[in-house]
Amino acid sequence: MNTIIRPAITLFLIMTLLTGIVYPFAVTGIAQLLFPAQAAGSLVMAGGQPVGSSVIGQSFSDPKYFWSRPSATSPQPYNAIASSGSNQGPLNPALADAIKTRVEALKAADPANTLPVPVDLVTASASGLDPEISIAAANYQAARVARVRGLPPEEVQALIGSHARGRLFGLLGEPRINVLELNMALDILPAHSAATLRGSRFARSP
Repeated sequence: MNTIIRPAITLFLIMTLLTGIVYPFAVTGIAQLLFPAQAAGSLVMAGGQPVGSSVIGQSFSDPKYFWSRPSATSPQPYNAIASSGSNQGPLNPALADAIKTRVEALKAADPANTLPVPVDLVTASASGLDPEISIAAANYQAARVARVRGLPPEEVQALIGSHARGRLFGLLGEPRINVLELNMALDILPAHSAATLRGSRFARSP
């Protein structure tokens, strides 16, 4: 029996050391060395303080900001430790009700908008953490943001264009825009009034 138990315990301890300590420290060290920003969470900074991550979405409901893609994570949206979709099929009444509610919210925030509502503004992604929206989704909201902020529509459209990202390697995915980065860029436009700046989500006390 001793000849069986002893090698088993030894192997267990060796594998625990290798896979539980050596490997995680090695991978973390390499990541910190080669990709320091990504290893730290791809944090987005404002005023020397982190305000979010470029790879995890945030909830925006103020009409002066571009709104993100909906999130189905719980207990709160964009919960990174509970990444998931709703898993609701197209015939599920709950999904239809959720989409209807989101469309109504968009219409209430911009009643004059007659453009078709882009699908990514009313449906959650598979991860529930999507930090980006389509260019169509940004363009749909541009008039509302410009009106609420008192900005020329062409200035908001130019901002969208300057923050748009193309397909990966020119082939994969769709053109998109990071919502957090776009909203932060809005808050530093020189045309903002003092009241708008005071209401910024990203303003920091000196």
